[in-house]
Amino acid sequence: MSKFSDRLYQASREVWQKSHEHPFLVEMREGTLDPQRFIYYLKQDYVYLIDYAKLFAYGSIKAGDMETMVKFAGLYHSTLHVEMELHRQYADRFGVTREQLEGTQPAPSNIAYTKYMLDVAANGSLAEVVAALLPCMWSYREIGVTFAEYPGALDHPLYKDWILMYSSEEFGELTHWCIGLMDQLAEGLPERELAKLEKHFVTTSKMEYLFWDMAYRGEEWPV
Repeated sequence: MSKFSDRLYQASREVWQKSHEHPFLVEMREGTLDPQRFIYYLKQDYVYLIDYAKLFAYGSIKAGDMETMVKFAGLYHSTLHVEMELHRQYADRFGVTREQLEGTQPAPSNIAYTKYMLDVAANGSLAEVVAALLPCMWSYREIGVTFAEYPGALDHPLYKDWILMYSSEEFGELTHWCIGLMDQLAEGLPERELAKLEKHFVTTSKMEYLFWDMAYRGEEWPV
């Protein structure tokens, strides 16, 4: 019997493939991405992660047992102190201060993405929280592993650390835990609830694509 996570993966596979084919990721993998595009991405992703971390706080609040509560607390800490620290270290290389990172004005696509997830987290079940946040973590894991296996990708002085972060065993373990939790939470739910979870998962998968596109275009507010 297939797992619910397999259903989610199949439902979003075409969208994820489009992300893999996006010029931002293709050029990053090949080491030809303009550093200015990467800096823009770092700044936008930094303020994105501030909101993304809040989803793990919601996970702790809505957890039905101590083990899950503690695990989400660990994800919250890891996002704020490991993943975001990598962004701060990268920013230092370009003379971008922590204050400048935190003062970044989120682009329209960034706001649309984070506010969608936070709305789901505030009003939905724990299963909905996980369905909404999972594409970011899961797709980054897939991208990181794929990049690490690409010839020469780990030789790039700028993008190597990013690839190592998301292809790491630690990040992989966190991702697999979230996937397993999704399967656990989906077990026994009626089809109308499963369809709702799938909708959140596919929507935020599309938002992931829009985030890469936003970064490549250097999206700004039109007025």
